[in-house]
Amino acid sequence: MSKSIKLLAMFGFVAVIAACAREQAEEFVVVDPEPISVEPVYTGKYK
Repeated sequence: MSKSIKLLAMFGFVAVIAACAREQAEEFVVVDPEPISVEPVYTGKYK
């Protein structure tokens, strides 16, 4: 094999390893202290 093919294969291998080893972006969740909706208060006929 020629040196250029070996060099190209080596760069491709390093690129694949670098892409797989990249750290994932950190995810975060925003917690709202108040509920989005409140439960209904039944003040009707059957109270």
